Amino acid sequence: MALLRNGNQTAVTEFILLGLTDDPVFQVILLFIILCIYLVTLAGNLSTVFLIRISPQLHRPMYFFLSHLASTDIGYSSSVTPNMLVNFLVEKKNISYLGCAIQLGSAAFFGTVECYLLAAMAYDRFVAICSPLLYSTKMSTQVCNQLIVGSYVGGFLNASCFTFFFFSFLFCGPNRINHFFCDFAPLVELCCSDVSVSVLITSFSASTVTVVTMLAIAVSYTYILITILKMRSTEGRQKAFSTCTSHLTAVTLFYGTVTFIYVMPKSSYSSDQNKVVSVFYMVVIPMLNPLIYSLKNNEIKNAFMKQLQKKIFS
Repeated sequence: MALLRNGNQTAVTEFILLGLTDDPVFQVILLFIILCIYLVTLAGNLSTVFLIRISPQLHRPMYFFLSHLASTDIGYSSSVTPNMLVNFLVEKKNISYLGCAIQLGSAAFFGTVECYLLAAMAYDRFVAICSPLLYSTKMSTQVCNQLIVGSYVGGFLNASCFTFFFFSFLFCGPNRINHFFCDFAPLVELCCSDVSVSVLITSFSASTVTVVTMLAIAVSYTYILITILKMRSTEGRQKAFSTCTSHLTAVTLFYGTVTFIYVMPKSSYSSDQNKVVSVFYMVVIPMLNPLIYSLKNNEIKNAFMKQLQKKIFS
């Protein structure tokens, strides 16, 4: 039963996800495409975490943050992808009330952690390029652990905000969510109680995370750019900039899509465009991140080849 009678109110006990498409043929095509993407996501990010843990030459702050970013990408993609794959195979794409809350909270948690980790990685590059002599002090093990803990605490607080207001909502009418996962905006549209305060607070929470982390990244790279331009050696400039290209690519992809979804006016794009962009930043980007960092980073490639040679010749 999707509805439960409670006095004069009818409470929703489950939701129906409308998904990406109603076309059965297109659903099969999407099933195989997204399944392949998800498997590559798991393989790429798990390999990144494992390689960083077993390679002594990668035991540095930059790769410490990268290993947590890879773990976060696994969690971020896994918060929505398995359920989406199952829904391609079943006729009734339902999700329980509690399952919807968990999906909403986990997506908010991992998405927020990703923002903070990208900001922490930008700060790491800022210290490495602008204050190389103080790098070991400013990016000590204690500082790195504090940045990681802060990222997870920030993710927990933001996710708690979204989850708290979800449980405060009263759903007493339609239960069909026009999305492939329990996102906050389509849930608000189904709510039959006053949501003005909750929308204001959650918007402030999400905007604060986005603005603060984007500002930290922008300030870091402004100082990095100034420092690089002051370098007299062309080789030094290229070497310094090469250490930032992977991170800049990841930042551009992630914040570009997040900005499209949460900053641009809703009237400027349709719900179908919203779904496509959501697939990109929740499913595709977690697959791309390990490829971006491995293909553009010689240290990771060298560490991989060294471990591969050990396995072959051992």
